[in-house]
Amino acid sequence: MTGPVVRVLVVEDSAASRELLVGIINADPKLQVVGIAADGQTAVAAAERIRPDVITMDIHLPVLDGFGATRRIMQTCPTRIVMVTSSSIPNDVEASFEALACGALSVLAKPPGPGHPDFAALREELVRTVKLMAEVPVVRRWPAATEGVAAAPVPAQPPGGVTHDVVPRLVAIGASTGGPLALQAILSRLRPDFGVPVVIVQHISLGFAEGFVQWLAHSTGFRVRVAAHGDRMQPGIAYVAPDGAQLKLRDMAHLQLVNEPHENGFRPSVAALFRSVAHHFGRHAVGVLLTGMGNDGAKELKAMREVGALTLVQDMDSAVIYGMPGEAVRLGAATHVLSPATIAVALNRLVPS
Repeated sequence: MTGPVVRVLVVEDSAASRELLVGIINADPKLQVVGIAADGQTAVAAAERIRPDVITMDIHLPVLDGFGATRRIMQTCPTRIVMVTSSSIPNDVEASFEALACGALSVLAKPPGPGHPDFAALREELVRTVKLMAEVPVVRRWPAATEGVAAAPVPAQPPGGVTHDVVPRLVAIGASTGGPLALQAILSRLRPDFGVPVVIVQHISLGFAEGFVQWLAHSTGFRVRVAAHGDRMQPGIAYVAPDGAQLKLRDMAHLQLVNEPHENGFRPSVAALFRSVAHHFGRHAVGVLLTGMGNDGAKELKAMREVGALTLVQDMDSAVIYGMPGEAVRLGAATHVLSPATIAVALNRLVPS
């Protein structure tokens, strides 16, 4: 990242965790902590007074919790907010993702102490995400009760008439930063009797997969589960890659988890999944690449298109980060560039019950 130093407000009630977060952030020359707050009410006042570039927000706070603080900040002085949580208990992680509906941009695991084996990876994820979020435009969020503008209607038919020469037998989706809300927009619009399996790689914090799947299932009404080695794929179910392994297809019916190295910095990686889908399904697949940093999956989406698959890429207007979809467009990997809602409309039209 180039440009001025990113000014960060740290909101955390634990003195030990606050000290750790401040130390991690200030250790990077591109970041600077310009304020701290130990409760949500103080955080709202500090956000208005300091006007930071990014806020790291704990969820469990006294006086006003992280959800309430995020809502107020997004209504009064919109700011880029990254939620952090120290819990990897699935129910706690699921609750953390509710913060996205309040206006937060991302949910991350709070780095443990320096002696923990995951410290370096989680520290790097936090620093990378804070830097990245500083470049994202912020949008004011109004309370639902006073919202005066109706949501844009979803077109009955996607622009450009999305068609494919064969009936798809699998949908493969890759996403990174901003992906949870994009996935929610797609899965919530798919028919309950959607006629093929959906396989998903979402870059996510270590230990968050199960809680993320719970949130996605409860918030969309679609059947979602964590992929397991040897799973026989069923239509109308979305399988989300767990962390710590590459998710691939063993054949046209079964999933496999493989202990292979990180690819493009990720495990699971979108690249590994898309390459496997191209090999096993060819033109009988649909590949979808959503918002995210970097270029994971872009080259492999092009490979899918070259073997005849339909390839859909999220558009710039709806993407939090246009790195992965933008690279796919640059490479000529996209058959169509659409919003998540319109991607769902296209999938419903293409896939029979």
